[in-house]
Amino acid sequence: MTKDRYLTSPTFRALHNPNYRLYLAGSVVSNTGTWMQRVAQDWLVLQLPGNSGTELGITTGLQFLPVLLLSPYAGVVADRFPKRRLLQVTQATMALTSLVLAVIAVLGIVSTWQVYVIAVLFGVGAAFDGPARQSFVSEMVGQDDLTNAVGLNSASFNAARILGPALAGLMIGALGGGVVAAGWVILLNAASYGAVIAQLQRMDTSLLRTPEPRDRAPGALLEGVRYVRSQPKMVMILVMVFFAGTFGMNFQITSALMATEVFGKGAGEFGILGSAMAVGSLTGALMAARRVRIRLRLLVGAAVGFGAAEIVAGLLPTYLAFALFCPVIGFCTLTLLNSANATIQLESDPALRGRVMALYMTIVMGGTPLGSPVIGWIGQHLGARWSLVIGGALTIAGVLLALAVLARLRGGARSVLHAVGPAGSLVPRVWDDQTVARARRQPEGQAPGSGTQLPLSETVSGSR
Repeated sequence: MTKDRYLTSPTFRALHNPNYRLYLAGSVVSNTGTWMQRVAQDWLVLQLPGNSGTELGITTGLQFLPVLLLSPYAGVVADRFPKRRLLQVTQATMALTSLVLAVIAVLGIVSTWQVYVIAVLFGVGAAFDGPARQSFVSEMVGQDDLTNAVGLNSASFNAARILGPALAGLMIGALGGGVVAAGWVILLNAASYGAVIAQLQRMDTSLLRTPEPRDRAPGALLEGVRYVRSQPKMVMILVMVFFAGTFGMNFQITSALMATEVFGKGAGEFGILGSAMAVGSLTGALMAARRVRIRLRLLVGAAVGFGAAEIVAGLLPTYLAFALFCPVIGFCTLTLLNSANATIQLESDPALRGRVMALYMTIVMGGTPLGSPVIGWIGQHLGARWSLVIGGALTIAGVLLALAVLARLRGGARSVLHAVGPAGSLVPRVWDDQTVARARRQPEGQAPGSGTQLPLSETVSGSR
C-alpha cells in the first residue's frame, strides 16, 4: 500500500525504493545539523577575541579550498571503491572533525588557529564525500527515478536550510550566546552524521546498481576529462553552470550589498533575504522532483530565467519588493542546478560517473571564488545594483556561448536539434562494453566512437 502511494505521486515516486528511503531519512537529519553548524561556526569565530569578518572569511575559504583542489582526484577514488563504504568513511571523517571542534569549544580552550586547521580537515572529508554522494544516487534509484531523487535531495537540503539556522540561533541564545553555546550546537551536528552512516549500513546491497569498481591505473583523471570533452551536451551544461556560478551565484555579496548600501537595512533584514531565497529554492526542488524528463529548453530557459531574474532584482526600487522577489531567484537557481545535475548523471557512463560528477562540482563550486572578487569590485565601484545587473547579463551571455559551443561540437545548429529527443527531452547515451572500450582507446582530441554511431538504447521518459 505504501509503495503504491509513492508510485502514484510524481513528487515522491523515488521513495518506492527502500534504499533511497533510508538515504533520504538520514540526509534530512544530517543536512539540518550541517546548517546548524554553519551558523554556530560563524558565531564561534566572531566570538573569539580580536576576530572580525576577516577571520570569518578565512575560515570559510579554508573549508572550501580542499573541495576545489581535491574534487577531481576524489572522483577517481569514487570510481575505484564501493561508494556506500566510501560515504561511510567520509561521513565519519566529517563527524570526527566536528566533534573535535565541539569539544574544544565547550571546554573553552578553542583558538582561531585551531578552527582554521579543523576547517581544512573538514574540507578534505567534504571533497571526497561530494563526488561519491552525487554519483551514488543513480546507483540507488536508476535512470527512471533519478530526476525525482535529485529533486528530493535538493528539497531536503533547502528545508534544512530554513530549519537549521533557526534552530541554531534559538539554541545559541538559550545557552548564553557565547563560545560554549556554539560548541553545543556543533556537537549536535557531529552526532547527526551518525544517521547517515547507520542508514547506509542498513541498505540492501542486492538492490544497488553498482558498476564494477575500476582498478588503479595511470591517467584515470585525464580519462574522465577526455570523456567529458567528447560529450557535447555535457560541455554545454558545464559552460552554462560556470557562468552562472561565477557571475550570478554570489548571493552572500549581492544580497548584503543591496540590504545595507541600497536599502539601508541591518543584519536582521539581510537574514530575511536568505530565508526568502531558500523558500524559492525549496519550491523549485519540489517541482523538479515531479519531472520525469529533462528537456533542453528547460535547461536553457532556467539559465536565461536566472540571469533575467538577477537583472530585474537589481532594478527593484524598495527592500520589500526585493525581498518578495528573492524566491524567484532561488527558484530559478535550483531549477538550473537540479536539471544540470540530473542530466550530467543520466548522460554519463556509470564506470566514469564519479569523475564526471567531480568535474561538474569543481566547475560549479570553483567559479564562485573566481567571480566573487569581480562582483565585489563592481559593487564597490559601480554600485550594488550593478553587481546584480552585470552578473545576470554575464549569465545570459554564458548561455549563448554554451549554445554556440554545442552547435560547433555537433557540427551546426541543425545538429543541436538532433541532440533533443522525443518531446524535447535530452536522450542519454547508454554505451555497451565494446563501445566504451573503443572510446577509451581514442587518442586525445578525438571523440570516442568517432565514425561509429553510438547506441541510443534508452530515453529519459516515464517512471518505473
